[in-house]
Amino acid sequence: MHFGLTDEQQMIVDTVRTFVENEIYPHEDLVERTGEVPKEVADEIKRKTIELGFYACNFPESVGGAGLSHLEFALVERELGRGSMALNHFFGRPQNILMACEGDQKDRYLLPAVRGERMDALAMTEPDAGSDVRGMKCTAVRQGGDWVLNGSKHFISGADHADFFIVFVATGVDETTRGPKKRITAFLVDRGTPGFEVREGYKSVSHRGYKNCVLNFDDCRLSHAQVLGEVDGGFAVMNEWLYATRITVATMSVGRARRCFDYALSYAAERKQFGQPIGKFQGVSFQIADMITEIDAADLLTLNAAWRLDQGLPANREIASAKVYATEMLARVTDATLQIYGGMGLMNDFPIERFWRDARVERIWDGTSEIQRHIISRELLRPLGA
Repeated sequence: MHFGLTDEQQMIVDTVRTFVENEIYPHEDLVERTGEVPKEVADEIKRKTIELGFYACNFPESVGGAGLSHLEFALVERELGRGSMALNHFFGRPQNILMACEGDQKDRYLLPAVRGERMDALAMTEPDAGSDVRGMKCTAVRQGGDWVLNGSKHFISGADHADFFIVFVATGVDETTRGPKKRITAFLVDRGTPGFEVREGYKSVSHRGYKNCVLNFDDCRLSHAQVLGEVDGGFAVMNEWLYATRITVATMSVGRARRCFDYALSYAAERKQFGQPIGKFQGVSFQIADMITEIDAADLLTLNAAWRLDQGLPANREIASAKVYATEMLARVTDATLQIYGGMGLMNDFPIERFWRDARVERIWDGTSEIQRHIISRELLRPLGA
């Protein structure tokens, strides 16, 4: 089995890493201090990404994307993971779910998103419906030929910059032997639609500048043409396009862990105590050894999951394994790095405390660690009838 990258894949890695170092790193301190990404900085990152040919690189060439494979896109996301989430958001990776657009939706939403003319945001989570998607209370009801939406969403990433939203809401209920089961439908909702409000959400200690927002729908009327996919077919759309987004969290965790590790390694070699580098002490050197071993293991897990998708092989369990392991690995690596730095690790003179804070959310969004373990065990036990 060959684990190396092709020349083209290595070029992708080198290009994106250079971009992150030159276009993302210089602005990170500003974003950390202010919690904001200046518009001129966001526009410049987007412009340069488009010029580089990497904007919407997760979309096929048939719609104007770069047509990268799952593995190649995982490499892109791994390198982007080294930089600030708030800034690399403008590198531009629209939701693949937009490939479900049909007819006029392509010209109104899909193609402008791929060209970088309009930005999207995905809205699923509600105060009482996080991991339990079918517990959502936001509803849409038919009135004449239209739909009327009511309810709210929260923790919506990227909503502050989005021109339109992919919103999942309940559109009916089926009575089953296990109780009521809600039917879910996806809608495309433009910012500024009457009855639709986007407001600032909560203050998070992770990923400053990468804001979450609250969406409110109050008798928001949409045409039937804004249904994405089939009515009551929201889960089918999710299953086809969304489950692979967990690879993104895993790969970005690997990239951030490698950046954090570089700090730990350099500090262990340079910082002296008792007349020698602290890396000479077994208590530190063994931590360094454990960190790189775990990072490499997480890297291989994520790339294997992406490779399986490219081969058309089942990958649900492998993706869940990569997500849970990589995110928990990141937590261990950032914590160990902070320990190696000692008290200075908690000071904002170094980015270590930022890496430590940012790592915490990765085990929560896009499916908690508990959900990933449920997926893994279910995939193993179901064939055995358990």
